Amino acid sequence: MTSPDPKRKSLPQAGEQVVRTTAEGAIISVHVQPKASRTQCAGLHGHAVKIRVAALPSDGAANEELCRFLARTCGLPLNAVEILSGAGSRQKRILVRGCSAEQVRTRLRLDEEAAGSAGGEGVRH
Repeated sequence: MTSPDPKRKSLPQAGEQVVRTTAEGAIISVHVQPKASRTQCAGLHGHAVKIRVAALPSDGAANEELCRFLARTCGLPLNAVEILSGAGSRQKRILVRGCSAEQVRTRLRLDEEAAGSAGGEGVRH
């Protein structure tokens, strides 16, 4: 009999830390990778959700694509997604109004990744 992998045990907790519910909605810690071939959620990256964005990091194009992706993925209007901090950085905090942390984790398939069944693909748009 083998003992449980301690890394697997901590993954759900990590997912809970990167997306949390507040009075306004869910706040997501995001690591953005601009200039990707397609916009998609690539799972967890340290203490953040890694999102690959098919836009250049100039003139706010990557930020706009990130907000569009999150709004589409969560089934919300674009104005429900707001960058709270990190507009000029790869590390961002995003507010998603009208969603709980659990709903965001489900839509981004972070719960599946924590369980080991995401297959490394993530959510694409």
